[in-house]
Amino acid sequence: MFTIDTHTHIIPKHIPDFTKKFGYGNFIQLDHHAPGRAWMMQGDKRFREIVENCWDAEVRIKEMAEHKADMQVICTIPVMFSYDAEPNDCLEISQFLNDDIGNTVNQYPDKFIGLATVPMQDTKLAVQELERCMKLGFKGVQIGSNVNNINLGEPQFHDFWAVCERTNAAILVHPWQMMGQEHMTKYWLPWLVGMPAEISRAICSMIFGGIFEKYPNLKVCFAHGGGSFLPTISRIEHGWDCRPDLVAIDNEFNPKKYLGKFWVDSHVCDHKMLQYIIDLVGADKVVQGSDYPFPLGEAVPGTLVREAPLSDNEKTIIMGTAAKAWLSI
Repeated sequence: MFTIDTHTHIIPKHIPDFTKKFGYGNFIQLDHHAPGRAWMMQGDKRFREIVENCWDAEVRIKEMAEHKADMQVICTIPVMFSYDAEPNDCLEISQFLNDDIGNTVNQYPDKFIGLATVPMQDTKLAVQELERCMKLGFKGVQIGSNVNNINLGEPQFHDFWAVCERTNAAILVHPWQMMGQEHMTKYWLPWLVGMPAEISRAICSMIFGGIFEKYPNLKVCFAHGGGSFLPTISRIEHGWDCRPDLVAIDNEFNPKKYLGKFWVDSHVCDHKMLQYIIDLVGADKVVQGSDYPFPLGEAVPGTLVREAPLSDNEKTIIMGTAAKAWLSI
């Protein structure tokens, strides 16, 4: 069974001091404090400790063999998006990160597939960098669930969606800048509550903003099983039905129309939830995704699907076939 892990993150081993270069902000730096270990630093604050599988392709390939994964889709860590930076500074960061991903893919083309990051705060620059990366062989782009708290369904992003559709770019929407995180700092709630909500925010804003109507050939995958969108789709439909004056102002169609029009990854941590999302969107719209190599991801990527009470055909589709369709490979 050919397997593609569609949701993994990577970062260069060494990162320039962008804070010093640009003269503002707290851009991520790596403090390699021990062999194979580094702190991601935001200014003098520790954001997260990572280990060498975050930057070393050969370590990743060894672990892929242990996990029985044939290929990984690699993209940056969302904290690197830098949407709050000046647009041209974000472009420089994006190019640095994308060049590193491109080099990794070029060195190991049978193991890695690249998704770019782009400066979404400036649509023109985002389009420019996306087109550059697609010409370099990238298969698509990873973007955040919002852009500086602007929802993805807003008109300012239409030109970006148009180019994604024209270039056949696969789009991975990943939660970041979680809503309300400043009010729920305890218990890891931004990750446990905010992330699922962010993905639902992204899906709802794109549906109600008419994005899938205007750009019907977009190839969008939403991380973390689509977050809280699918578990609450009937509530969302009920809102559309009972208050169309608030919900259906930019798109008249029932949100359930779009089930099966986009992909979600399989990282839902539960066999019953996995079956539920398959029932809603179809196995062909579910792709294996682990959030490797982070603790909140699958400890052994692919285990949930492999051990689920699914047919062999469904497992084959989710582990690889569906990803090939999303990525156009």
